[in-house]
Formats: sequence, C-alpha cells, structure tokens
Amino acid sequence: MLSREDNELVTRTGPGTPAGALLRRFWQPAALVEELSPRRPVKAVRLLGEDLVLFRDEQGRLGLIGRRCPHRGTDLAFGRLEDGGLRCVYHGWLFDVAGRCREQPAEPEGSRFHEKVRHVAYPCREVNGIVFAYLGPGTPPPLPALDCFVAPPEYTFAFKGYLECNWLQALEGGIDPAHVSFLHRFFDDDEPAGRYGKQFREDVAGAGVPLSRIAREYFRPRIEVEPTPYGLRILALRGLGAGRVHVRVTNLVFPNAIAISLGDDMVITQWHVPIDDEHSWWYDIFHSYRAPVDRETMRRDRLELYTLPDYRPRRNRANDYGYDPEEQRTRTYTGMGFDINTHDTFAQESPGPIHDRTREHLGYTDRAITAY
Repeated sequence: MLSREDNELVTRTGPGTPAGALLRRFWQPAALVEELSPRRPVKAVRLLGEDLVLFRDEQGRLGLIGRRCPHRGTDLAFGRLEDGGLRCVYHGWLFDVAGRCREQPAEPEGSRFHEKVRHVAYPCREVNGIVFAYLGPGTPPPLPALDCFVAPPEYTFAFKGYLECNWLQALEGGIDPAHVSFLHRFFDDDEPAGRYGKQFREDVAGAGVPLSRIAREYFRPRIEVEPTPYGLRILALRGLGAGRVHVRVTNLVFPNAIAISLGDDMVITQWHVPIDDEHSWWYDIFHSYRAPVDRETMRRDRLELYTLPDYRPRRNRANDYGYDPEEQRTRTYTGMGFDINTHDTFAQESPGPIHDRTREHLGYTDRAITAY
C-alpha cells in the first residue's frame, strides 16, 4: 500500500515530474518503424506527456521535434517534408532533425533571425523495428546491449499495443509471476486456434507437459527476487515432484522493460511507455535464438487482434474484452478468449486509468512489485 502522495510520485511522468525525469534519462520507444510510411515518413507522437512529431528526412535521418511550430504554434505533423527538414505550412519555417530553424522565407532577405530559433528536438535511434528516443538532459547514454538489440534483424519482430491506463500498473503486471496460474489459465491444453497463448501450450523441456498445465496445477509458486546490475531477476519456482522444479525467469530491465522467454527458442522484451499519465503503449521485440522469424505471419496474427493505424485492441473495455460467460465456465478462466494480451489488458485497465494504491493489500506473491 502506498500513500496518495507516493502514488502520485511514481505514476505522474509529464515534464517536471520526478518519475518523468527518471524515465527521460533512458532511451524510450517512440514509434514502430513501420509507422513511418515510405511515401511520407511523418508521424505525430505523444510521449511522456509531450506532443512531438517524428520524421525521416531525405537523407534518411530521423528527427523528433516539438509538434507545435515555435513561430505561431501551428501543427507540424502536417508540415511539408522537403529541403532537408520539415517545413511549417503556415509561414514556411523549416526545421531540421536537430530542431534548428533553417529557413524563414517571409523574413527580410539576409535576415539572421532564424539562427536565434531552436525548436525542441530529441535524439533518435532505429533498432530492430522500433524508433527509440532520448528525452533527457545531456549526451544520450549508449543503448544497452540487450539481446533483442544485437540480434540480426531477420531474427526479430516488433509490435505495439495501446492501453487505457498508467504505465506503472501495466509494468507491474509483467513482474507478477503468480497471475499466470489464474489470469491465463486454459482448461484444455490443446491449442484451439493454433497460435494464441502458444508460449503456455508448448511442452516444457524436461517436463513433458505444457506450461499451461504446470501453471494450472501448481498455482502456488515460490517467488524469489534478486537485484541485478540491470534491475531485477524474478524467479517463479514450482515444485513438480520427484525432485523436479520448474523455474520461470522474468528479467526487469530498469526502469520500464521486462524480458521473458517464450518457450525454448524465443524471448520477448517488452517496454511500458507513458503516452501521458492515463494512457500507455506496450512495445514488444520478439527475438529468436535459432532461426529467422516469419514476420509476415506474426504481424498477420497480431492484426487479427489489433486495429491499424491506432494499434488498439479489438477486445477492449467498450466491448467487455469479448467476455463470454459460457467460455468462462468451460474453456478459460477469464472468458475473454485465448490471447494473453487481452487478459493482461483487462487486468491492467480495470483498476482505472491510475490505480489507487492506497486501497491495495500486497502479499507474498507481490514481492517483485514491492521490490521495484
């Protein structure tokens, strides 16, 4: 349980807030690369409560600058991409990827006024399907050498999804290993759709049974939390008898990413990124250790569950997440289908836009949440 003041401290991330200042000192996902259309690579972005516009200039350089022109506040998301930058359509002011004003064509000939104008601009890096931005002070730190960053591009797949809740309650779901036994419980271990919940249905090496069965039958794991140089290592240990123990490891990469294995050959790294205080994105990079991934199939599967161009879940609060009481009675614990993202979205959004932690009661299974 947190005090109301501490809850505000850890959930508010806009400019000038303590949590916002912390998150800005780390590279944060700003957009998927696929959102920058080759025809017109310009994309409005809201990140950590700031309205920005992401663009790629003719030389392929990425820029992330303030969305409102510093002249009269006109929306640069509708600017002209030309002459080495993004040009405001109101008076033709031109800005490069570093936020420098390069031209002010209506000003008197020979004017150097443009040299005095510097727009908000943040460094960007493109890594395996995601554009990352650094919104903090000083020189950006190097990107960490995460496996998903150093993996060959053909071994990775990136996607994202929209959440109607604060970033922190979404992240906390990822470091809560006990919920797997309940929220993601399937009553039949056969895969009905061939793909949803696949990581829970594949046989666990050395156990000969799928994780879904282990989680269902051994629902009281021993949980250990270990501090590491990068954050936390969270272990959920389930005794299977005959001296066997199933260990599921979640790595929390401080401050807002988790990495967890999906079977024997793939890992998912997921960031929970504030759009503002009441909305967030999850960004995923899947990477395989063994072989190139089938990106087209993975994307097609995701688009059965999410809409474009807004990346919103088809099962959402407005339609009760597809809840079916008959399915809940006979097939799944939630009655909300077989996709675990839907289950997580429900659990993370239903406490409200910003969870009131003054009302919660944390127990043994919440060890990672209290450690964080």
